[in-house]
Amino acid sequence: MRHHRHMADDRTWEDTEAATAETGAAEPEEGLKEGPSVDRARRVAAVRGSERVLSAGLPVATIAERLAALSDRAPAGRGLDEQADVYGDGIVGELERKVAELLGTQAAAFFPTGTMAQQVALRCWAGRTGSPVVALHPMSHLEKDERGAYAQVSGLRAVRLASGARPPTAAEVRDLDEPFGTLALELPLRGAGFLLPTWEELTAVVEAAREREAVVHFDGARLWECATHFGVGPAEVAALADSVYVSFYKSLGGISGAALAGPAELVEEARAWRHRYGGNVFQQWPAALAALSGLERELPRLPSYVAHARVVAAALEEGFRAAGVPWFRVNPRVPHTHQFQVWLPYPAPALEEAGVSLAEETRTTVFDGWSSSDVPGLSFTEVTIASSALSWTPEAVVEAVGAVLARVPAGAGGAG
Repeated sequence: MRHHRHMADDRTWEDTEAATAETGAAEPEEGLKEGPSVDRARRVAAVRGSERVLSAGLPVATIAERLAALSDRAPAGRGLDEQADVYGDGIVGELERKVAELLGTQAAAFFPTGTMAQQVALRCWAGRTGSPVVALHPMSHLEKDERGAYAQVSGLRAVRLASGARPPTAAEVRDLDEPFGTLALELPLRGAGFLLPTWEELTAVVEAAREREAVVHFDGARLWECATHFGVGPAEVAALADSVYVSFYKSLGGISGAALAGPAELVEEARAWRHRYGGNVFQQWPAALAALSGLERELPRLPSYVAHARVVAAALEEGFRAAGVPWFRVNPRVPHTHQFQVWLPYPAPALEEAGVSLAEETRTTVFDGWSSSDVPGLSFTEVTIASSALSWTPEAVVEAVGAVLARVPAGAGGAG
């Protein structure tokens, strides 16, 4: 295993890479302006040189390090001398069976991207229900981050549920003023701060859709880390829906890829549409191997990340108060998953420069990239708590926040 000279606690850069999920800097939401003042090469160098990393979603491992990690972290009992996959057999088939087992579904199909998996799922359900109409939240990934694929590629039409930054309610599903064939729910709702309903609210929303004779699809890119909030396992969450999409690189530290899980007949049809959409890739063993490793290594750790996210969120608020920030928001105040938003009344470029310069000077990375909002001078970042953050005490968080904000130029505040 390769070690970086400056890493503390025997933590490798492969550990950092596997333990940190994408954040707003790695995948900005559509419609939001990043406005970074620091180029990617400098940001990567700053994170790689850090001995302490609280939140880092920017991929920093080199190709050589990722290749070494694939070999070093092969799932237990897995022989690397077996043949690579060919059009979905071998290790890809093993991954599909593992996902179906974890989610308690009859079958699962591997897809190169979550966008493709979602489009295929919605298209299959449209054919089975006879309705091309999908009910979804206006802040959902389907609406904001897939360039209208459900309409442009799959010929579907959306009706929008709820308003504002919160999950939809059962009453809104019941009272929707036109029929729909599929209800698509994003768990958690990333754009609103990785928000989740309560278990009772979720079951009520699903029941309301059943009353409307609609099927339910979970956009569960981050479903793995929802179980702690709900107090049940991933299989119990998946059992509420007719189909579920899960990601392998969000939270699990994989390279890429996703799975669509559900009834065997639906998954078989999805395989046919996957081929038509260009997703039946000749070989996908690196992504499949990394996904299996993530399921074995990171999945059991997610509850500890969620628990520590709540500690860090409270410490961030204390740090902002101590630093005299005129206005701030940690959203939600008690995180529902291991990810949450932080909003500050300073321009994104000033916050970017402050964070990177701190990392360069002290080898401490606190936040990842910042994004500008539609309000001038108001910026936000997405905080991801993973293995690199577990050693951070509340006192260390408060101190580091103060150090970042001390580097924001006087008069940089633009909102309050």
